[in-house]
Amino acid sequence: MNPTGVRWTTEQVLALAPDDSSRRAGTRLGTAGPWSEAGADAAGAVWGLCGGSGSRPYQTVVDTTGPAYSCSCPSRKFPCKHALGLLLLWAADEQAVGETKAPGWADEWLAGRRRRSAEKTEAGPAGGGGPGKPADPEAARRRAERRAARITAGTTELEQRLADLLRGGLAAAEQSGYGLWEETAARMVDAQAPGLAGRVRELGAIPGSGAGWPVRLLEESALLHLLNTGWQGLGRLPQPLATTVRTRVGLPSPAGGPPVRDHWLVLAQYDSSDGKLTTRRIRLYGRGSGRPALLLSFGAAGRSPELGLPVGLVIDAEVTPHAGAGQLRADWGQQFGVPGPIVEPPPGGSTAEAMEAYGAALRADPWLDAWPVTLRDVVPVPGEGGGWQLADADGESALPVAASALGRPGLWKLAAVSGGGPVTVFGECGHRGFHPLAAWAEDIPGTVPLT
Repeated sequence: MNPTGVRWTTEQVLALAPDDSSRRAGTRLGTAGPWSEAGADAAGAVWGLCGGSGSRPYQTVVDTTGPAYSCSCPSRKFPCKHALGLLLLWAADEQAVGETKAPGWADEWLAGRRRRSAEKTEAGPAGGGGPGKPADPEAARRRAERRAARITAGTTELEQRLADLLRGGLAAAEQSGYGLWEETAARMVDAQAPGLAGRVRELGAIPGSGAGWPVRLLEESALLHLLNTGWQGLGRLPQPLATTVRTRVGLPSPAGGPPVRDHWLVLAQYDSSDGKLTTRRIRLYGRGSGRPALLLSFGAAGRSPELGLPVGLVIDAEVTPHAGAGQLRADWGQQFGVPGPIVEPPPGGSTAEAMEAYGAALRADPWLDAWPVTLRDVVPVPGEGGGWQLADADGESALPVAASALGRPGLWKLAAVSGGGPVTVFGECGHRGFHPLAAWAEDIPGTVPLT
């Protein structure tokens, strides 16, 4: 009997790896040979001792309900190769990792983790009752005013930069090179507007992005102008849209409101990096509420983000949404019970309905790059010019696959899952096309991750 209700698949474990080297190293440790005292319990804990180059084996323990990891190895990666190897062994071999009582070293870490979780729950989301020093609201107000003044000065300077661009003609942008844009982005960082800085850097990269770049440069310049105008007229905007503008400029948007408890389908997890910061995005769908959610976590200085959820599982948990028009972001909260597999994908529709959903979301947030949607009964087929598209099985309409997804293994995996027949696909629909992230087929059990 499976002691933890459901064992993850190999793909779900490997999706948690922080990079390809960890994935390869963890795979080599996913056999019974290096491990001793491996076991699991009904509460979702897995542990084991892994022999390494040192005289003492590494003590590795995983709480799969987090998931959370602990290992005595010196690795700064999260999870480390030992945690990945242990989970791979647990996923593949029930005899090698059977139900048993946790040893003292594992039980100590698990007890501490559960105690901290209980204390956090009792303290509440704001940490009320803690020993921290109370914040000075007047000092916070003065800091916010100073930052707002810097951002306003930054948007004024940026508007002048955009006016110069249009006055000199878009063709001049290709000749001036990237340096001037990087200098402008640095000025936005000085203005404490990192969101503006990021969009400026994207503008600077457009002239070298290939055919059609003047149109893309004009479009992105217009969106940046709209954001500047929104900030300068912030007081006249409806509150949800004003919150969205603040977030897009780069001000933090803390989670607020009551937590939403639901059975959350973990549909996708993927990382992106700007060289200094790794951002992890986890896409969720609430089975009862019907609402999508986006979890963000970050890792700096070579460290991977701590939060990681196995794709293809359903988790009974709470999330706390952030404010803002059209915002999906939420914070992961308390988890209840042991996760189970996704039995049925989220409800979906045609490719035309996906575009309608994205258009509706744009009305609330004009700077939205993509919107999560599920496509029902679509077939991946080659498109014109060497690209791919997802066509409705009835032949009524199709969505082009985003250029960023072309050539990636996930696209070929999707074609293999389809085999020329209709499938259900979850992904992100935006102005750059559709980015497939997970798929389901009638003759293939479970969720197939495409990231």
